[in-house]
Amino acid sequence: MTSGSTQPSPFEGREIWFLTGSQDLYGDDVLAQVATQSQQVAAALGGASAVPVRVVWKPVLKDSESIRRAILDANADDRCIGLIAWMHTFSPAKMWIRGLDVLSTPLLQLHTQANVELPYDAIDMDFMNLNQAAHGDREFGYILSRMNVPRKVVVGHATHERVQAQVGAWARAAAGYAELRGLRLARFGDNMRNVAVTEGDKTEAEVRFGVSVNTWGVNDLVARVDAVSDADVDLLVKEYEELYDVAPELRAGGERHESLRYGARIEVGLRSFLDEGGFGAFTTSFEDLGGLRQLPGLAVQRLMADGYGFGAEGDWKTAVLVRVAKVMGHGLPGGASLMEDYTYDLTPGSELILGAHMLEVCPTLTTRRPRLEIHPLGIGDREDPVRLVFEADAGPGLVVAMSDMRDRFRLVANVVDVVEAPHDLPRLPVGHALWAPEPDLATSAGAWLLAGAAHHTVMTTALDVEVFEDLARMSETELLTIDATTTQRGFERELRWNAVYHRVADGI
Repeated sequence: MTSGSTQPSPFEGREIWFLTGSQDLYGDDVLAQVATQSQQVAAALGGASAVPVRVVWKPVLKDSESIRRAILDANADDRCIGLIAWMHTFSPAKMWIRGLDVLSTPLLQLHTQANVELPYDAIDMDFMNLNQAAHGDREFGYILSRMNVPRKVVVGHATHERVQAQVGAWARAAAGYAELRGLRLARFGDNMRNVAVTEGDKTEAEVRFGVSVNTWGVNDLVARVDAVSDADVDLLVKEYEELYDVAPELRAGGERHESLRYGARIEVGLRSFLDEGGFGAFTTSFEDLGGLRQLPGLAVQRLMADGYGFGAEGDWKTAVLVRVAKVMGHGLPGGASLMEDYTYDLTPGSELILGAHMLEVCPTLTTRRPRLEIHPLGIGDREDPVRLVFEADAGPGLVVAMSDMRDRFRLVANVVDVVEAPHDLPRLPVGHALWAPEPDLATSAGAWLLAGAAHHTVMTTALDVEVFEDLARMSETELLTIDATTTQRGFERELRWNAVYHRVADGI
């Protein structure tokens, strides 16, 4: 959407290591076949378009020390974001205990085999000794469960599209988890006063996820904005005119052109602050604008389009979710944005949710050309801000919120169907989306309220819930999903069960 991004692909330089389990019992000839066939499996996954991260095959593991060393090396290598483990033959699981005991890298257990079909006419005991994953992986699964090791299990042949899609979803989640571990987030000012759900334990967030959340004075940003050169503003305004339908009053010679130039000045200053500080996400608040003349709207939208996470009103938890969704959805059709459930259409049988925010909805949610406009803003006590106006494309989507429940963080995800508005919205001067939640509005909203889920969310039209399930498993974070199968009675039971589980799992 923009040309000013300095952020590389989040998958660049990332690796997933492919570990194959066996043992010395079978002899060199069999082990040579194990190595060859496991390389073929790794290559099938690594060459799949659904798997966005490089898959690196590692030598076959045959004893406890080599297993321990491989896992320690994976933990210590910043390039390695996940491990795929496959027991090609029988690999006695006690050999894996020392390695699994130090494991801190996300794990996927792949239950596959070299061949698709059984060669019935040719099967002999040599074939049976070589192709033992059917019970070798069961041995491995036992020790993983015995040691309570979180992992994703994928079953099927590595060349099959379904298997590659599942591995790809996990790889995207692993990239998101790796991003969390090193994410730096800048808050410009505090959260909106007296709001509960945007509060949260920033220390626990760093313990649980690895994200570093700190605050800078808004006037630190103002100094950057005021220092932006007119030449840089000229270049950015020219880019705006090429990318968007700019309102006549904002164009050169128009009566509001200076407002557009100031919006560009905010973008240049904000981008330089984030880039130089190594920040991947940020927040602002309309109650804490210091010397800024406008609440940042256009600048925030364009930075989100370039992959930065953002949360309004100091909501750093949502900023984290937006950044992680950007990383996990990189390269896929669709986008991700800060979103807020604003109001409902309660027409019986066609209930809908209209989502928006004051200004800051990301234009990656649309493939249409946004309009660049200026309108009054009744809060913030500043000049009228510039912003991009558009409607999100129709299609499948997901909204996800993070809440601090005091003893844990809770993710809540609702599967939705983004729809075209049945009528024009000519007087709504912000980016917006209209959606039908699964299974219906009454059940969805009721479950959302029972879960204490936040009113700020990330909306993604690039990812499905599987990726967030994988991310939650990696980070050992509670995830509640509202989808076509949800009932309010079942959801209430899940809430009660989860409360017991997490209290026991985390210690009393």
